[in-house]
Amino acid sequence: MAKPGRLGVGIIGAGKVGAVLGAALRAAEHAVVGVSAVSEASRERAETLLPGVPILEVQDVVERAELVLLAVPDDALPGLVEGLAKLGVWQPGQLVAHTSGRFGVGVLHPVRAAGAVPLALHPAMTFTGMSLDLTRLLDCTFGVTADAPMLPIAQALVVEMGAEPVAIAEADRTLYHAALAHGSNHLVTLVAQASQLLREVGVESPERMLGPLLRATLENALASGESALTGPVARGDVGTVSAHAEALREFDAGGHGDVLEAYLAMARATALRAEGRGLLKPDQLKGLHEALDPKED
Repeated sequence: MAKPGRLGVGIIGAGKVGAVLGAALRAAEHAVVGVSAVSEASRERAETLLPGVPILEVQDVVERAELVLLAVPDDALPGLVEGLAKLGVWQPGQLVAHTSGRFGVGVLHPVRAAGAVPLALHPAMTFTGMSLDLTRLLDCTFGVTADAPMLPIAQALVVEMGAEPVAIAEADRTLYHAALAHGSNHLVTLVAQASQLLREVGVESPERMLGPLLRATLENALASGESALTGPVARGDVGTVSAHAEALREFDAGGHGDVLEAYLAMARATALRAEGRGLLKPDQLKGLHEALDPKED
C-alpha cells in the first residue's frame, strides 16, 4: 500500500488517545501542526508526547490542518462536528478522522457537506496516555470505516501508525463497539469482583493469585474459542454452582451489592454455550437453571 504524502495533522483533544495517535503520526513523518488541550492533564500530555507542537484553540487547529483527528468522547462528537460546521471551518479536500468506536462516518455528515473527507479510525486498545502505548500500537487493530474510494486512505494511515486496519461497515459500528466494550470493560469489572471476594477471605494479593489463572484462561480462549470452556458450569456440577450462588447471595447481603447478579448472568450464558457444545446432559442443564434462579426471601 502506498504511503500517503506528508500531511499537516491537527489533533482535537489531547486525551489518552489523541496524544498517542498524534505521536504515532508524527513518528510516521507527518507534521503535527497544532493540538487542542483544555485540562491541565491534557496540556501536560501534549507537552510530553508532542513536544514543540503549539497548543491552540479548536478552530485554529482545524484551519491549519490537512488531516484533523477528532479524539473526543463519543457523546461530544456530534455537537463538535456540527458546531465547527456552523463556523465554516471545514475545508474542501481536508481529511477529517474521528476515533470513536460507536460512530462510523455518518456522524461526520457536516464535514462531507463542506467537501471534506470523513474517516473513522478506532483503535481496539485501551490507552494509558503514555509513550508505552506507542509500542502497543504495533500489536493493535483499528476498526476503520470510510466511503469505498477513501478506504485505502484510512487503511494507509493506520498502517503508518504501525497497526492493522480492519474494515467495519457503517451499519455495524455500534455492534462492533459493543463487542469490544463487553470484552474489555466488563473484564475489568469481573477482575475487580474476583479480587474483592479474595480479599474478603484474607488473600492479601489477589492479583498474584488471579494473574496466572486469568492470563492462561484468556490465552486459551483466544486460541481455542469456546472449546476452552471449563469449570463447574461447563461440567454440570450443579451442587457447586448452587453453593456459589448461595455464598454470593450472603456476600451481597452484607452490602456489597453487585457480585451475585454478575455471577448469575455469566453462569447462565456459560450454561447455554456449554449446552450448545453438547457438554451438558438435559438433567444437568435443568439443575443449573434451578440453581441459578434467584431465590425469593
